[in-house]
Amino acid sequence: MRQFWFKTLLGGLTVAGLGLAVFLSPKQAGAYQDGPTPTGILVTVTYSDPINVRGGPSTIYYPIVGQLAPGDVVPALGISPGRDWIQVSFSGGTGWVYASFVSVSGGELLVVEPPPTPVLPTATTDPTLAAAFNIQPTQTRIPTFTPPPPLEIPHFTEESTGGSSGATGVFILVLGLLGGMGLLLSYVLRK
Repeated sequence: MRQFWFKTLLGGLTVAGLGLAVFLSPKQAGAYQDGPTPTGILVTVTYSDPINVRGGPSTIYYPIVGQLAPGDVVPALGISPGRDWIQVSFSGGTGWVYASFVSVSGGELLVVEPPPTPVLPTATTDPTLAAAFNIQPTQTRIPTFTPPPPLEIPHFTEESTGGSSGATGVFILVLGLLGGMGLLLSYVLRK
């Protein structure tokens, strides 16, 4: 039992000593102090989402160099000639924010000329590759209209082959009589 009390007392004194050392440490005291408050003309982000900080006053010609969160307060350095963009100093250096997303306090901003627009690389075309797609039309004759030959209408004339022998008529008459007799015979036998 004595050993339990001894360990408990020793542990409590160790924790109290460490707590007192941390509390009285000069480095720790400086960590709890707020950083320096910026003075002069300030910009406060009023937009509900993080906003981009750009290298110049345009979303097209200048790249994004950083971001500011809603409620961030940073020093303002100037305003663009069109009063659409504000130059600010932030942890990443200097950049430009869109004026509609922030509020300015502490004074009037001076007009600052924007930095030159960055030079964008332009695409070059390989002349050998371009020559492969350069197709020159060949000289050919234009198709011409050729009219069809004239239409010839045949003319038929009756030619007599001599007299008709009548054998054809007799043959047809005999076939008709035989068919009629066969019809009569089948009608009679059917009843």
